[in-house]
Amino acid sequence: MEPSTVREQLIEHAVTLMMTHGYNGFSYRDLSSLVGVKTSSIHYYFPKKEDLALEAVNVYSRDVMGAVATIDASLPADKKLDRYAKLFGRVMGDGTQICLCGMLAADIESLPDDVRHAVQAFFKTNEAWLTKLLEEGQADGTLRVNGKAEGAARVLFASFQGSVMASRLFHSKARLDDVVNTVKAA
Repeated sequence: MEPSTVREQLIEHAVTLMMTHGYNGFSYRDLSSLVGVKTSSIHYYFPKKEDLALEAVNVYSRDVMGAVATIDASLPADKKLDRYAKLFGRVMGDGTQICLCGMLAADIESLPDDVRHAVQAFFKTNEAWLTKLLEEGQADGTLRVNGKAEGAARVLFASFQGSVMASRLFHSKARLDDVVNTVKAA
């Protein structure tokens, strides 16, 4: 769906810029040229870059978790994991961007506190979903887990984040498949 308002366009372009360049890699001037408004107009909607980044993370998180929620609950756990991996593949787009929150995690020391907390919440939400999925996969025999599901979920999510970075580096989405295959039962 195309963004219809200037505010929505600013958020969409901010997400893309942060996914490709990080928090410190773009300015309101960049957004101004992309959206076709003056920087003073951007400040009207988002007085500080922190405000824009926080809203971008919140919108991105809602969109990602909304997509995760559409994964058919009746599927076996391994098939749900496949669908989840495809979501990560879509995040990469043409291979030039990585997960917004993964990119921002790399900038964590320069992020304002509220943005850092929103990024942490995104990680925790994904890890919680993966924990339940791994527990389900253990129960139905489609996924194997070494140790506790909660710890395995953190490792799995970190692997997904790392795989999109490596996929960007090597221009290949095959790294995502490698992550999924590490937990699938034979």
